[in-house]
Amino acid sequence: MGGLREVTARFVVPGPSGVAIRAGLKGLTGEDEMALRLVGDLLGSLASRDLKARCAAGLDHDGAQWAQRKRALTGQSSSRWAGSITKTTHDQWALARRGQLAYVQSLEAGVRTIARRLSLTVGAKGAQGLPGGYRSRQEWFAKSRRLHLLQDRLERERTDRASGRVRVVRGGRKLRCNRHNLQAARLTEAEWRVRWEAERWFLQADGESGKRYGNETIRVSPDGEVSIKLPAPLAGLANASKGRYVLACRVGFRHRGEQWADRIAANRAVAYRIHLDVERDRWYLTASWKIPPVRTVPLEAVRSGRLIGVDTNADHLAAWCLDTHGNPVGEPRRFDYDLSGSGSHRDAQVRHALIRLLHWAKRHEGAIAIEDLDFQADTTREKHGRRKRFRKLISGMPTSKLRARLVSMAAELGITVVAVDPAYTSRWGAQHWQKPLTSKNRKTTRHHAAAVAIGRRALGHPIRRRTAPPPQDQSDRAGHRTVQAASGTSGCEETRPRDPGPRTRSVGAGCGAKAGDQGAHNRSEHPAEHEFWYQDSPPLSHEDRYSGVRWRPDMIGA
Repeated sequence: MGGLREVTARFVVPGPSGVAIRAGLKGLTGEDEMALRLVGDLLGSLASRDLKARCAAGLDHDGAQWAQRKRALTGQSSSRWAGSITKTTHDQWALARRGQLAYVQSLEAGVRTIARRLSLTVGAKGAQGLPGGYRSRQEWFAKSRRLHLLQDRLERERTDRASGRVRVVRGGRKLRCNRHNLQAARLTEAEWRVRWEAERWFLQADGESGKRYGNETIRVSPDGEVSIKLPAPLAGLANASKGRYVLACRVGFRHRGEQWADRIAANRAVAYRIHLDVERDRWYLTASWKIPPVRTVPLEAVRSGRLIGVDTNADHLAAWCLDTHGNPVGEPRRFDYDLSGSGSHRDAQVRHALIRLLHWAKRHEGAIAIEDLDFQADTTREKHGRRKRFRKLISGMPTSKLRARLVSMAAELGITVVAVDPAYTSRWGAQHWQKPLTSKNRKTTRHHAAAVAIGRRALGHPIRRRTAPPPQDQSDRAGHRTVQAASGTSGCEETRPRDPGPRTRSVGAGCGAKAGDQGAHNRSEHPAEHEFWYQDSPPLSHEDRYSGVRWRPDMIGA
């Protein structure tokens, strides 16, 4: 047990802090699309300049420099557009810093793993979940060269982090890399250019409480009219008063439409973003706002009712309902999803599986327990270098997206989500629950057994099905029931002591000539054991004895 890591405490996952809804801009005219493209291109160029200035400032950036950047952008757009651009720039820089820290930690883990494996002999086996030595001298030599490469990268990243230098690509690094390999991306240069420009446009505005309909820059009225405050260089495109451009289409939100209508009626802040989906050639409007934090249910209240343990896998969710004592109730369930295809298809598959799970949990009136998964340490090539299939499997599991969507969707239905440590749930679940829950009519899988282990951990019960009773409830009132006498203890092989009281009606207990002689009893390997029993011949008469007639069985009765 010394090699097992400590299991962290379970906790109730807090609810979402914001809401985002989306609707399509249908019926746009050619003038509307042209105006949106011009505004997005102008503000996108301003956002690129501001991001460059923020990255150049590094760690020396302060509030005065932020105000200076905003004043420089105000003259080329407006005060509200400048505020949205500078805030987005700050968020991008902070996100790049967090990604840089994660990359440094990944490099450090890789360097430690390679250095440890190089220190072992070639062919040495691993122990306690740690990889062993490399299989051949060729692999050992290749990894020694990779160790120097990772050390150089780590030194460079540490230097950049100490100086506050980050690398940010507006439009996305993946799309930038596709430019150098258009054939693999199945794109022409013109198609790539359209996507690149669309991703670098800037058409988003932060909400303002107290302003009309919650936003002065991009405004949506209750009847669905969308108007945009044009930047100063494009004021000539205005088709409404006060330098605004009103789109010809109307927009309506089907999901959370009533909540959105209540907010804009009370002039509460609502942020908007307009973007173009190049593949579908459709324009969309996304509205978002903050919500008060959902009050979490204490763990004691969760333990008072039923709970559903959920095991996350690469292609399905395995679930089983448990009662308050941690016993499985009813039949297990499996919710499948297919993660192949485009990103929108994968996202829809995850949502469909989660909504089926949540509806099932709602019928059982129980909370949901899920693992707090993080596969960053298991997807590195240094730990599972040859197990490419396993690395690809766990890399394809949408752990963060699934967890975020589950929390937000469960909050709408009033279902509590409990996160537990994933350590040893699959192993111990299969060890203690898979075989007992398997019958002729039900074949319990390893994943359903893990779901039971997850649910029991969330309820605060041990995963094992049975534990030793406390000392005061054992048969001898102290010590374990299976405690045996030591081999050197006297009296282990002698004759049992005489028990008082009669054993039969005629002879008392311990009485008789051979009461203490164990060899006189009819037992195996004792001298009292008799040979096979046979019947003696009946006695012969006086005449038969001297007549020489041999006796036969048929003479009986003659």
